[in-house]
Amino acid sequence: MAPLESVVRKQVEAPAPHYRSAPHNIEAEQGLLGAILVNNEAFYRVSDFLNPEHFFEPIHEKIYQISRDLIRAGKIATPVTLKTFLDANIDIGGLTVSQYLARLAAEATTIINAEDYGQTVYDLFIRRSLIQVGEDMVNVAYDAPVDFAPRNQIEDAEKKLFDLAESGRYDGGFQRFSQAMTTAIDMAAHAFQRDGKLSGIATGLDDLDRLMGGLQKSDLIVLAGRPGMGKTALATNIAFNVAAAWRAGEVRPDGHTETANGGIVGFFSLEMSAEQLATRIIAEQTEISSNQIRRGGISDVQFEKIKDYSIKLQHLPLYVDETGGISIAQLAARARRLKRQRGLDLLVIDYLQLLSGSSKRASENRVQEITEITTRLKALAKELMVPVIALSQLSRQVESREDKHPQLSDLRESGSIEQDADVVLFVYREEYYHVMRKPLESDREKFAQWMADGEKVGGKAEVIVAKQRHGPTGTVELQFDGHITKFSNLAHSDHLPDHFG
Repeated sequence: MAPLESVVRKQVEAPAPHYRSAPHNIEAEQGLLGAILVNNEAFYRVSDFLNPEHFFEPIHEKIYQISRDLIRAGKIATPVTLKTFLDANIDIGGLTVSQYLARLAAEATTIINAEDYGQTVYDLFIRRSLIQVGEDMVNVAYDAPVDFAPRNQIEDAEKKLFDLAESGRYDGGFQRFSQAMTTAIDMAAHAFQRDGKLSGIATGLDDLDRLMGGLQKSDLIVLAGRPGMGKTALATNIAFNVAAAWRAGEVRPDGHTETANGGIVGFFSLEMSAEQLATRIIAEQTEISSNQIRRGGISDVQFEKIKDYSIKLQHLPLYVDETGGISIAQLAARARRLKRQRGLDLLVIDYLQLLSGSSKRASENRVQEITEITTRLKALAKELMVPVIALSQLSRQVESREDKHPQLSDLRESGSIEQDADVVLFVYREEYYHVMRKPLESDREKFAQWMADGEKVGGKAEVIVAKQRHGPTGTVELQFDGHITKFSNLAHSDHLPDHFG
């Protein structure tokens, strides 16, 4: 057996791994720059997605930056105008700056290829950036201090990867109206095939669906209410109804399955644990109160019922993230991951004020922080093309009014929430306040009136559509069973929309 010292020496003296240069294409960079210098229109074919830092060669980065600045200033970028902004003493492969610029222009092809060259330059930059992220991950993992949690490194790496994925996308810009028309007709066809004939995802609450047309893709829906009104219960009911109605459609070329009905739901439960959420859903479905389930105060028959429903609910496409105190950036990263790995049709966040912003400046000012959160939630809804339901608290000024019905001005930090939301829903239960107004039983007349009023409001809730960007506002009455925290359709609902907003 060889001595340990020789083994160590052999390891140390092992040949260094073969050096690989970072992915790049100098010819594509030269071709693009030459096209721009010959015809400045070539710049506009790549300006939406290509930035100077995307170039591999430093002199090319400088040439593109100066060309961009000149063109955007309304001037002409040519070898003659550019050379005054570059160091004349630079040697570029044996050529002066003037000679190199002239060579770029002389050997340029037509601007028809400019976008292809630009995409090549950008794609290679992405590959170099991926290598950098990988190297950073390895280095941090090797050198991390003892108190540095690996989970933090995973979140950081994920954020870098998603930031990379979102930067410089070249799939935007103007589209022909005929393309938008085709999309609209496709939406109508899907609505015709879906349960309830809705353009959006059905909530399972018929009157609400009729007023809203279901939950629309890319909408930010703010669901607000004072404590005790049941906003979490309503969000849970909707999430369950959507997941329970899910039916698979066609399989796409990338292997993912289209949704034919219902939807795959992601639920960020920032306040309640996943176990509490599951208990609520079991209580709603079995009609056995969650208090009974937790205390174990159930009969053998009830236990069998719970067991049977639990088996049915195992395959529900409802995914819960119970991590508290996460930032909006972390939430977005996890939502993207869920969509990529499992699919996603509806995102629920309980609740908005428990999220934190991603910038230090925003965290110093709560209004700025909420503005950042709502803006990014709306952007996330558009990016993932799913409705996002974000629960929100209401300010206490509601309690100081005689009429406790909430208004848009009652939203906490209401400016940004009201502005960014496509739909604002308020949950209101008169029964909650009615119980607090209970008079003394000795005052028989008042007590009798109180009992009569209780009959009218008992077991009822209102969902007020206070804002809807593409539909009417109005009020919908629902049945509410506080015993099992369940909202359902009211048998006798005759409220019609108030007006179009």
